[in-house]
Amino acid sequence: MHISDGVLPTSVAIGSYLLSAGLAAWSARRTRSADLPRVAVVSAAFFVASLIHVPFGPTSVHLLIPGLAGALLGASAFLAIGLGLLLQSLLFQFGGLTALGANALMMGIPALACGWIFQHFKGQGRKRQATVGGLVGALGTALSALVLALLLISGGEDFLGVAKIALLAHLPVFVIEGLVSAFTIGFLARVKPELLEPAFLRGAGEFHD
Repeated sequence: MHISDGVLPTSVAIGSYLLSAGLAAWSARRTRSADLPRVAVVSAAFFVASLIHVPFGPTSVHLLIPGLAGALLGASAFLAIGLGLLLQSLLFQFGGLTALGANALMMGIPALACGWIFQHFKGQGRKRQATVGGLVGALGTALSALVLALLLISGGEDFLGVAKIALLAHLPVFVIEGLVSAFTIGFLARVKPELLEPAFLRGAGEFHD
């Protein structure tokens, strides 16, 4: 799902960088020192999950986990995903450096949206938390695929067909991501429920130790 160099118009690439930089700064500001180990673990999981590509026509699919990242990290999810994408681009050339801002928006914004939804609807019961976790896991990937399609369309009509294929190719990924997220959230709700309480709407003075 990574966008490569040269696909997006220059104006879209620059605008994406500026918006991503702002969101990354906002995300970092809301990340406490105590949250950094969890951010590192989720960023590493995102890094590894995105490395396993399955070819599908002119594109490829892989696990993204933006919904799961949002549920576990809340506002810090954008920072974790941005770091994972930067390392993938530098170490494995997955996604171009000029498209790094667009790739961060494509997966980071759905993560923030899913984090907000999870925190507001997860309730207290383990089954409900696992169910909501599974739903936001699938929703995160669906939103990422939608943003990918919109970004590709901004590159011109030549990418319209690729955008349609990218959306269709990720339909099975929605289901897999939902199952993975439901299992992970359900397990954490049983053994470490405090990990499901990421701060999303803390007061401004609560973010730094």
